[in-house]
Amino acid sequence: MSVAATARADPFFAAVCALGITQITAWGTTYYSLGVLAGPIARDMGWSQGLIYFGFTVSLLMMGAVSAAAGRAIDRHGARGVMSAGALLSSAALLLLSRVQGEGAYLAVWALMGVGMRLCLYDAAFAALVQVVPSRGRKAISYLTLFGAFASSVFWMLGHQLNAALGWRDTLVCFAVIHLLVCLPLNWFGLSRREPEPDTPVEAPVAGASDEAPLQGRDRRIALTLFAIVMSLNGLVFGALSVMFVPLLEASGLATAAAVWVASMKGFAQFGGRVVEIIFGRRLHAMSIARVALGGLPCAFVLLLLSAGNVQVLLAFTLLMGASQGVITIVRGAVPLALFGARGYGMVLGLLATPVLIVTAAAPTVFALIVDAGGWRAAQLMLLAAAATSWLALEGMSRWYQRRRSRGV
Repeated sequence: MSVAATARADPFFAAVCALGITQITAWGTTYYSLGVLAGPIARDMGWSQGLIYFGFTVSLLMMGAVSAAAGRAIDRHGARGVMSAGALLSSAALLLLSRVQGEGAYLAVWALMGVGMRLCLYDAAFAALVQVVPSRGRKAISYLTLFGAFASSVFWMLGHQLNAALGWRDTLVCFAVIHLLVCLPLNWFGLSRREPEPDTPVEAPVAGASDEAPLQGRDRRIALTLFAIVMSLNGLVFGALSVMFVPLLEASGLATAAAVWVASMKGFAQFGGRVVEIIFGRRLHAMSIARVALGGLPCAFVLLLLSAGNVQVLLAFTLLMGASQGVITIVRGAVPLALFGARGYGMVLGLLATPVLIVTAAAPTVFALIVDAGGWRAAQLMLLAAAATSWLALEGMSRWYQRRRSRGV
């Protein structure tokens, strides 16, 4: 068989490319939509910014509430159907959002959007790739996240242009149509084939660890709990930064224009971190990659605390933080695959995502309260403490896992 024919026959390329495009589209039209539309909605409807962003918080809480059920559905019925249903639901929610007139309806639509997002964003896509190519699940996850780094950049620019030309309501209609015409067919056809079933069960495809059996019983419960704590603490950091990053840079001494420019470098750093992981991390255990990625975050926040308004130091903080965040996205899917295997992977991600999404939803409010009570310095110290505790928790988990493996359990 020729190389071209082999590439066409291999579901890896089709699944990664299809889901890569759907992730850019799905994240951009739903999760990041308020990045450019919050202001126009608030001005047109006369609502507060707090109400506008509370809708987003409602969606994250709903994602957490349905996460475990979504994971079970993916394992039971397959990610293809679940992600296609998520595309339909998200498109319908965007269309309904474009027609809302009251505050209650606005919040209710965001709750519906949360269900749709849980069915078609990263956690569902990671599980889909493991179902399609279980022997190369970690590699597929790494490649997929390269696409996602561009979601905000593409759709913030597109949303800005559409809003200027059509207004926010018709922009959401366009988003609904784009979501329906792009995500639905790509989810359905991109996940239509799987690699042949092996003669023996496929477990975690981790370089250098192919002889490791998935954790079971009490060890499985301990590892799930520890990793949920690690990712929840990490969610506290990035949940706050997702809406407060530019104000944080301004409070550190940058003018607004400079803060926006420095903040824009985060996406490039995320992409760069993921490329480095793909090139140099392929032979490392997923836990080792996690230790490096999470270990970089406290270092980044130390730079922030010492920056004193220096733009070069704040740029270094942004690049280090962005690179760490980019790799942590891979870690979120790769560590559970390495520790628990491909069987029941959707349910594992669903269980892990529940506390993480709840903490992420609460993070902006907690961060804002700390700023109001103690100022920006106190908020920066909170970010450093959460990042350091997350890293220390992972170090403890890693040592526990190594001791367990050294005993041959």
